[in-house]
Formats: sequence, structure tokens, C-alpha cells
Amino acid sequence: MWKVKPPVEFPMETRYRAILESLVPPDPMSHFHLKRGSPEEEFPDLNRNSTWMGRILTPAMYRRQFNRCTHSGVIFDDVIRLGLEEPGDGSGPGSVGCVAGDAQSYILFCDFFDRIIESYHGHRISSQTPESDFNYDNLKGGDDLDSSYAVRCEISVVRAVEDFSFPTHCSRGERRQERYTAKQLLSFLPALQRLEQELSGGLLLLEELSQEQQKELNVNPPSSTQLRIGVARDWPDARAVWGSTDGSLVVWVNVDDHLKLVSKRDDANIAEALKCICINLLKLEVFYRELRHPFIWKQQLGWVSSSPADVGTGLRISVHLKLQHLPRHRRLQDVLKRLRICMDRAESPALYCVRNAATFGLSEVVLTQLVVDGVKLLIAMEKRLESNQDIDELIPTQK
Repeated sequence: MWKVKPPVEFPMETRYRAILESLVPPDPMSHFHLKRGSPEEEFPDLNRNSTWMGRILTPAMYRRQFNRCTHSGVIFDDVIRLGLEEPGDGSGPGSVGCVAGDAQSYILFCDFFDRIIESYHGHRISSQTPESDFNYDNLKGGDDLDSSYAVRCEISVVRAVEDFSFPTHCSRGERRQERYTAKQLLSFLPALQRLEQELSGGLLLLEELSQEQQKELNVNPPSSTQLRIGVARDWPDARAVWGSTDGSLVVWVNVDDHLKLVSKRDDANIAEALKCICINLLKLEVFYRELRHPFIWKQQLGWVSSSPADVGTGLRISVHLKLQHLPRHRRLQDVLKRLRICMDRAESPALYCVRNAATFGLSEVVLTQLVVDGVKLLIAMEKRLESNQDIDELIPTQK
């Protein structure tokens, strides 16, 4: 198994060492009277681990994180537990293999998380503030995809709320506090009612729904991953969903993250889906700022939530395409890599889901533009292959 060679110098570690060390108790676990060995004795077996965590983590890095603990009680073994329980098989793109328990995790364990983020997203972290663009009018195209191939689309965005631990780590009471503020009109419900000025809908508590009602709302039982990372603890206690009457917008509360907005369309109109997400996300952001619980933003990372795979924008754009010939082409993976998008088989044999590969390093509009342009090119290639023509001249140069 190969490993990413760590850099010789650790500028982030050097820069923040004084701050980091001031936050580190001698051994946080000693307060619980639990016996731990030395970092060398506790270092996990990563020989068959194909996650980014397994590729990047070294004994020296583990030693530096070993005695650190966030204010809410997150230690480094909590961060890497997902990758140890789901090491992957190396047959597909590797997962990040780690989760953050709270916002402070990204600061206290920055020398680990920064390398995970840079490797997974393929973009260097710098001192510059990440670019953000919610002006959906800047998107070119997106409403003109060939409906013979583009079946439907979905855009989602996740946000974490300041002063709360992430669902991967929060206590039962903390999760209920968020839910109660929604139910008592102190937090979520007034914000979602603002959306109702243009979209009618209502907030539903999952624990009060029957199994039939949950099926109608596409509420699936917790997955094995959700169980392993802790977000499914006490399911469905303190979870809620808001849905617009026309089905164009759904807001999930305390499911995978504090908030997840989803816009689905059956006409693959990405432009309208992005417009729906941007308008309503900005409304919620303003409201939470008024409550003094803004969405969590880190200067060098952008928006952060429990997974490093979602830092930056938290935006996921996907389009379902009908493809017969292109999935079997020898150069498909090369094309996808150059377009910076991914493609997975959907539920139907000839249906494939095309989505953005990263969320960090580019603005919201630029990420959406990559998917729009990529989908158009894939459709053009499929049409050529249907006519037994070559697609080599359509393959983009390496970006």
C-alpha cells in the first residue's frame, strides 16, 4: 500500500504550535481514568487501509495529535475512527476516512485535517480567504441540457451552526436543544417560515412520523456509515425535515449535519436548482446571524461541517444521465479526471450519476459550471459514439 509522503516542514504546525499547546491538557483521557498506552503502542494498523486518512497518517503525526482534546471532548482517535472501521477495499476512489466532532477539531488537528483536505480536494490551503459566489445569474447554461439524456438533477448544500458540536459528536441533550428551538419557534421554524413567503411547506419531526409517512418523505433508515460515525445515535430522536409543498426544496435538520438543503428537479434544470438553493440558503444565513448562531466559517477553509469532504462550499451538484456507449469507453476515467467530475452507476443499468468531485478551492457557481460543462461534453461524446464516430478530439486538455 502506498502512502503520501509528508512534507519535510510543517508550516501550519509551527505557526500554530503555541496556540495548540496552550489548548492541550497533559492527558485529557486521564480525567476519565482510562488506561492508554503510548502513542507508539496506540498507533492503528493501516496496512490495508485505502482511505485518505490511512494514506496520510504517520506515527509522527499521530504522536503530535495524541494528547490534544477539544473543549467539547473530541480526541484524535474520535477523528480517525471512521477510517478504521471502514478502511475501504481500494477498488474505488478513497473516502476521507475521518470526521470532525466540532469546529475546533479543524484548528486543534489542523496539521492532519489540512493534509486530508488538500489531498482529497486537490487544492492547496493558503492564507487567502476561499472565494464564494452565490450569484446564480453568473452560471452560463444549466437550463438547456438535452432532456433525451439528462433525466433529473439535484443540488444540496450542508451547513453547521456555531456553538453546537457536530452531529457526529453532540450529546443527546444538545441535539434535542436544536430540535426544541425549532419546535418552539426559537430557531429553525421562524427561519423556515421565511422561506414560506415564496415556498409553502411545514416542519415535521421524524419521531412523530409513521413508517408510511417516512417512506413518502424518502426518509431512509440510518446507513452503516451513519451508525459508525455517530450521527444516527438515538434515531430518529431530535431530527426534523422541512419540505416545500411543490417539492422543490427540502431542509433536513440534525440528520447528517445541522442543516442540509436539497433541491431536486425532474427536468435536469440545474440553473433553477442552484437559484433555489442560493436564495433560501442566504435567507437562512441572515436569520442565524440575527440569532447570534451563524453558520461556521473558517478563514482558510470556508464553510466547514463534520466531514472534510464537504469543506469550502458544502455544495454537491449531481445530474442523472442516460448513457449506453460512453461508460464502456477506454478513456472515460481520463475524461472525468480532466473535467474534475465523477460518474457512478445509478439505480438503472443505463443511468449514471455525474457529480462534482470536490467542494473546496472553487466558488459555488464555478463548481456548478464545471458540472454543467462536463455534462454537456459527456452528452456530446455519447452522441458521437452512437454514430460510431471517434471522441478523441472532444477530450479536453489536462486542467
